[in-house]
Amino acid sequence: MAGPITYRRIYEGVSPQDGTRVLVDRLWPRGVSKEEAHVDEWLRDVAPSTELRRWYGHDPERFAEFRRRYLAELDDPGHRPAAARVCDLAARGKVTLLTATKDVDRSGAAVLAEWLNHAVRRRRQHA
Repeated sequence: MAGPITYRRIYEGVSPQDGTRVLVDRLWPRGVSKEEAHVDEWLRDVAPSTELRRWYGHDPERFAEFRRRYLAELDDPGHRPAAARVCDLAARGKVTLLTATKDVDRSGAAVLAEWLNHAVRRRRQHA
């Protein structure tokens, strides 16, 4: 049975409830060493494109449109291998997506977690 895919800020530290920790930002977070981060995988290819990230600029008023555009990007073949990897990890247990974004609930990680949880449910239904 697949574990849930959650998300949180990488700066919050490690929790035993995290399961597999996957960084889903294109850039490595400032001020965090690889040892401190305890990241199991860094899947930057599943993150929003640089262009989309710059356009969004974490403006809350743009979040709905950012979400729509990012979901469209996730259907792009360039995102599929990284997204499939997270689904594979989730099939083995809990996965926590990590991001450096301050407003984590209006982030690419939040959109990605929602999208991946839906994908994992679809996989289970077709298995």
